[in-house]
Amino acid sequence: MSIVYLAYKNLVSKPLNLALSLLLLMLSVSLVTFVFQLRDQLDNQLDKNIAPFDMVVGAKGSPLQLILSSVLHIDAPTGNIKLSDVKLLQKHPFVKAAIPVSYGDNYNGYRILGTKKEYLQRYNVELFKGKIFKKPFEAVIGYKAARLLGLSIGDKFVGNHGLVASQGHAHDDKPYIVTGILEQSGTVVDQLIVTNLESVWNAHNHGDDHEHNESTHESHDHEEDHHHEHTNEDKEITSLLVKFKSPLGMVQLPRYINENTNAQAALPGFEIQKLMNLLGSGVKTINGIAIAILLVSAFSIFISLLKTIRERRKELALLRTYGLGTPKILMSVLLEGVFISIIGFILGWILGRIGIWFVSEYMQGTNGYYLELLSPDKFELMFFGIIFVITVVATLLASISIFKLNVAKTLSDA
Repeated sequence: MSIVYLAYKNLVSKPLNLALSLLLLMLSVSLVTFVFQLRDQLDNQLDKNIAPFDMVVGAKGSPLQLILSSVLHIDAPTGNIKLSDVKLLQKHPFVKAAIPVSYGDNYNGYRILGTKKEYLQRYNVELFKGKIFKKPFEAVIGYKAARLLGLSIGDKFVGNHGLVASQGHAHDDKPYIVTGILEQSGTVVDQLIVTNLESVWNAHNHGDDHEHNESTHESHDHEEDHHHEHTNEDKEITSLLVKFKSPLGMVQLPRYINENTNAQAALPGFEIQKLMNLLGSGVKTINGIAIAILLVSAFSIFISLLKTIRERRKELALLRTYGLGTPKILMSVLLEGVFISIIGFILGWILGRIGIWFVSEYMQGTNGYYLELLSPDKFELMFFGIIFVITVVATLLASISIFKLNVAKTLSDA
């Protein structure tokens, strides 16, 4: 009889003990892997989405809401500001790029964002096919939005007022036409419908009509361009996304804007860090619970194996008389612990990934973000090593009585 088979038979001989040990270990592993995967993926997605911009200028209100709505597109805006109020900021020597954005409509839950072509350049998003928007009510569609909405080049669609699907009235008289599909970028752009600012303004009857904006856009005459620019300065935008040229901009401009204007300036990096710090306390709590469960699991394995060894003293004594030495008996018990650690980790890892999948499905339904089902990373492999060591130690402690086994006495007492 092989040592491995002997270990297997001993393990399954006590199904309730085995189930309890596996359940505790599985819960511990699933909690830890789920929490760390969730935090790491959220960190990566947030960092990738806020990296193109250092500051957001918008209406007074919650700075975090301003960042969530204007950069991550998962909240309602704090209000609008006049484009003319941020004209000087666009030409400030500390500013490398200042891109206005305006929104308030959606198509089947996907936001229609009015902005400039530079917005896509800041995210390094290229066209997958088609061409970029040039006229009002031309739009390019993010990779994921195009796939889920089933939109192709040349398709027409009508935006609904508001940011939630089927919530507001439709702008039936002002349909959009799809001119391009964007490549997948792994950023928030994947789930946006991007058009120019004039489209959003015209959809809400702000100023000039569609025909005037189209003819102005196509004209190359300097005077008409100047008049068009002057007219646009009187319009409202949701926010201005700013990239600094100099670190001094981050030091001086936010405070100046907050203290001396009707707008507010918020720093994406700072606000997101505060948000993650709040989440971090929850992560620590869950990890503490997981570690406590892991220790209980190790104690459960120790008690289970100790009880099993004591119940099998006669069997172990017989194995000794048939020539199976103490090292081999110890190895069979050790293999039981190894089996538990491997099976418990695999089941827990799978359960953790199932949790990630459920969260991803929920996030896609509420704000369009998603999580990936990744293979085990370095942290998870390291965590498996820790579990393996803890399980082996618990097994060895439970096996101490094997060395004290008196074969003659055990068999005579039987």
